[in-house]
Amino acid sequence: MVRAILLLFFLATAACGENANVPEERQGPSPGSSPSQEHPAVTTRNLSSKGSTRLVLLGTGTPVPEPTRSGPASAVVAGNRAYIVDFGAGVVRRAAEAFQMGISPLDPTRLTRAFATHLHSDHTVGYTDLILTPQAGGRRSPLQVYGPPGIRAMTDHLTAAYREDLQVRTHGRPPEETPGYQVKVHEIREGPVYRDENVAVTAFPVRHAPWAHAFGYRFDTADRVIVISGDTAPTDTVAKACDGCDILLHEVYCQKGFQALPPGIQPYHASAHTSTAELADIAAKARPKLLVLYHQLFFGCSEEEMMTELTSRYAGEVRFGNDLDVF
Repeated sequence: MVRAILLLFFLATAACGENANVPEERQGPSPGSSPSQEHPAVTTRNLSSKGSTRLVLLGTGTPVPEPTRSGPASAVVAGNRAYIVDFGAGVVRRAAEAFQMGISPLDPTRLTRAFATHLHSDHTVGYTDLILTPQAGGRRSPLQVYGPPGIRAMTDHLTAAYREDLQVRTHGRPPEETPGYQVKVHEIREGPVYRDENVAVTAFPVRHAPWAHAFGYRFDTADRVIVISGDTAPTDTVAKACDGCDILLHEVYCQKGFQALPPGIQPYHASAHTSTAELADIAAKARPKLLVLYHQLFFGCSEEEMMTELTSRYAGEVRFGNDLDVF
């Protein structure tokens, strides 16, 4: 019954019209509209079943510059398209590595859909890379970016900073020959924000102090449901968004290491991030088939210590995420 109601909802939404320039996608609510108050489940009956959906970790790092971990970035690969979530340092080169591994939608020239959880530098410092580098290699479609209020101003400032570079690369060429340098920005609120033949994407609010706007994302495809937390302190919205999802990708910090931090900085991390004990409680409520850890804040702990803290409290399947892992 619920699926039937939801299918009618999306059919009715589709009848209201699409963006003329991007007919396959559905825009998020306009800034003046009322945001959804609950995470809506999404029917996948009319989504493409071409190939299996995969989650690819392009970067699992934090603001700490670890040589083996690029900045936070992940990709949901469904059908013939990759949907990037966050764009930390190294995002395009990690995508190129994944492409060399055989994941063809992560060919950098095909990166045209991206979603920002929030605007912290470690999650966005690769934004310029995502704007400029793929086109230099031959991207032929504009980059569509979805994110919280502020993403438009960030985009405007970055493209202004590289105005001379853009002029050199596009000089003497009509706009229709250089669409890969164009960026179409969509500032979102919670609720359904995007839909095409492969995926329906829903944004839900998370707690990442002191940001006024921070989101997680739920991706519904024909064969899987994937939820990505973004940076967040414990919040019920993650468990509600997952609700038995196939994969929950969630940030985490080591409780033992946290307790050794200077007292002055503990309140910030407690209000912005999730400990292993807290994540165990969230996962128990969310009931994912697979819990994947990323953006791991070690605070001096080892991988083994972090995993022990979590698995001693949570009996479900857990994987410690590393760059270029595929699930």
